[in-house]
Amino acid sequence: MSLDATNNPMAKQAPKDEVDPESLVGLESGGSVTVVYGILVVLFALGCSAASMAELSSVYPTAGGPYHWASILAPKKYHRVISYACAAFNIYGWLSICVGVTVQIGTFVNGMRVFYNPSLDLPVWHNFLYYQATNIVILLYNIFALRRTQWIHSLGAVFSLAAFVAVFVTSLSRAESYSSSSFVWTYYPGHEWTWDSRGLVFLTGMANPNFMYAGIDGAIHLAEECTDATTTVPRALFSSIVIGFFTAFPFVIAMLYCLTDIDKVMEDLTGVPIYEIWYQATRSREAATVFVTCLLMVALFALNACQEVASRLTWAFARDNALVGSKLFGHINKRLKVPVWALAGNALVIFIIGCIQLGSSTAFEAFVGSGMLLQQCGFAIPVALLLWHKRSDQVLARNRNVRLGPFGWLANIVTVLFAILVTVMYCFPVRLPVTGGNMNYTAAVVGVMAIFAVVNWFIHANRNFQGPRLQGGFLH
Repeated sequence: MSLDATNNPMAKQAPKDEVDPESLVGLESGGSVTVVYGILVVLFALGCSAASMAELSSVYPTAGGPYHWASILAPKKYHRVISYACAAFNIYGWLSICVGVTVQIGTFVNGMRVFYNPSLDLPVWHNFLYYQATNIVILLYNIFALRRTQWIHSLGAVFSLAAFVAVFVTSLSRAESYSSSSFVWTYYPGHEWTWDSRGLVFLTGMANPNFMYAGIDGAIHLAEECTDATTTVPRALFSSIVIGFFTAFPFVIAMLYCLTDIDKVMEDLTGVPIYEIWYQATRSREAATVFVTCLLMVALFALNACQEVASRLTWAFARDNALVGSKLFGHINKRLKVPVWALAGNALVIFIIGCIQLGSSTAFEAFVGSGMLLQQCGFAIPVALLLWHKRSDQVLARNRNVRLGPFGWLANIVTVLFAILVTVMYCFPVRLPVTGGNMNYTAAVVGVMAIFAVVNWFIHANRNFQGPRLQGGFLH
C-alpha cells in the first residue's frame, strides 16, 4: 500500500485467515477447552473492540487512529499526555506484532529442516539470521516495490483463504481416524505444573487465540490513503472479525478432530506443533510440508502488511511532532511516495529486538507476547473517554455511517474491561513453580518500553506534541 488512494478493504489489514499455529500449544496447559472456547471469548471481546473503533473511525478517520481519538476526547488539560500514552501503547503494540510475525519465518524453515532430520541440532543464530533477513527483505519491498504492486494484499487474502480451504478439506478427508468429541470439546489435561484454578489457566492461555486478531486496527492507520474512509475503514474492521472467526474456529475444530496422538504433538521437536497434527491427519510428509510452506507464505503476506501499517502509525506520530527526529520520520519520499524513514526506523527497532533472542529467548518471547496487551490498552483508552462523554452527540456525529445504538454501551464497556483483564492475566506465568527461566517478563518488557516513552516525552514531545482537538465542531 502506498500513499495513493485505494478503496480495497482487504488491503487494509494483515491476513487473518489462518489461526496462529502456536495457539495449538495451548493444548499443553489448558487443553482443547482453552483453544476452542478461548476463540469464542476473544471473538466477543475483540468484536466489541472492533465495533467501538468502527464507530469512532466513521467519525474521525485519521492515520493516528486511537491516539488521535484520545486527544480529541480527553479533557483539554490532560489531552496531550493521554494521547501520547495511547500512541505509545499503539506503536509498541504494532512493533511487537511485527516481531512476532517476523520470527515465524525462521521457525517454519527450521521446523521443516528438523522434521526431515530429527537429530539435527540447530543453534539459535540460525533463526536469528532468518529473522534479520526476513526483516530486511520485507523492508526493501515496502520501500521500493509495494507502491507498484498494490495488488499484493489482495493476492495474500486470496492465497490465505485458498490455503485454508486446501488444508481444511485435505486434513479431514485424508484422516483415517478421528478424536472423540469429548476430547475436542472438553479435554483439560490438568498438569501439576499449571495453576490449580481452571479459570486462571483458561484466562492466561487466552493469549494464544487472541493472536488471531493481532493488528485488527490496521485499516484505521491507512484511513488517509483510501477513498471514502468513513465507510471503507469500518467495513475492513468488521470483515477482519467475521473472516477471522469463520475460518479460525472451523479450522481449530477440524485439526482437533484430526489429532490422534496428542503425546507426539507435545513432544514436537520442530517448533511448529501443527506440523505433527497435519502429518497425523494426512499421513504424508510431503502434504504436511506443503501446508507449512503455505503457512510460511501467509506469514510473509501478513508481515508485509504489518510493516506497512506500523510505518504509517510512526509517520503519523512524527507528523504530529511527537518523536525525536520527527522531521525525518514524518517525511514522505516524493519519488517513492512512502515514508521511507518511518519504515527504516521501525525495521531498525525490529532488528535490535531480534538480537535479544541471542541472549535470552525468554525475554524475546515476552516482547512478542506483550503485543496483545499493548494492542488492547491502545484500543481501550479512547473508548473509555467516549464512555466518559456518555457517548454524547457532541463527540459522535449523528450522521455517522456506523451507529451502534444501545449496543454501543455494551461494546465500549467490554472493550475497556477486556483491556483490564488482559493487562493482569497476560502477565501471569504459565508454569509452576515460577523460576527465572519460565517467568513471564511481559510486565518488565512493558516497563522498559515505558522508560523510552517517558524519555522521549521529556526530551521532545512535552514541548512539541499537541494532538488534534475539536474546536467549534471541527477537527483541528
